[in-house]
Amino acid sequence: MTTRFDLIVFDWDGTLMDSTAHITRSIQAACQDLGLPIPLRERASHVIGLGLVDAMRVVCPGLPEARYQDMVQAYRHHYLAGDETIELFDGVAEGLAALEAAGYLLAVATGKSRVGLDRALNVTGLAPHFLATRTVDECHSKPHPQMLLDITGQLGVAPARTLMVGDTTHDLQMALNAATLSVGVSYGAHPVEDLLDCEPLAIFDVFDDLQQWLIQQRS
Repeated sequence: MTTRFDLIVFDWDGTLMDSTAHITRSIQAACQDLGLPIPLRERASHVIGLGLVDAMRVVCPGLPEARYQDMVQAYRHHYLAGDETIELFDGVAEGLAALEAAGYLLAVATGKSRVGLDRALNVTGLAPHFLATRTVDECHSKPHPQMLLDITGQLGVAPARTLMVGDTTHDLQMALNAATLSVGVSYGAHPVEDLLDCEPLAIFDVFDDLQQWLIQQRS
């Protein structure tokens, strides 16, 4: 079998890290702190993957711009108060090691801040696996293709040989915009029926199944 991909780019929250519920609660708590309407869980979780300011604009549209900065600060307060309890999804640490050993180049494209991603990489011990990372601090928010185009350019891999892995339509639409391939995971923020609209090659229910499928692509 001819290998289809050389580079695998992972989203972070909801794809590698089981953080969807904590992010959703932190968004709701930030709105409550500021006396804003508290979004339902579905609305709050839908913005996961966007940069924080863009996410807050979707959650509470029509506010003065300075108010969104207040929301971001309130969100970060609640998120950081509990982020040390967040864990990787089962099989992620072992799976990334196996993919690296199989010869894949690995990278991360996330709506997290640079400080937030670096903190998460250090806490989880996953930093050595990734040859490139991009955050919303360096690039446009998803689904703009800049994160993927920056990573493929840095590593010298054609977009057509690159696979984006994510749990939201923001991830998969970014892949379409960058002309890369994509797969989805069903255990994160967005429902499967929404992911299917973005034409992923496949959708996986657990990380182990994703890892095994990727290994098979290189056999």
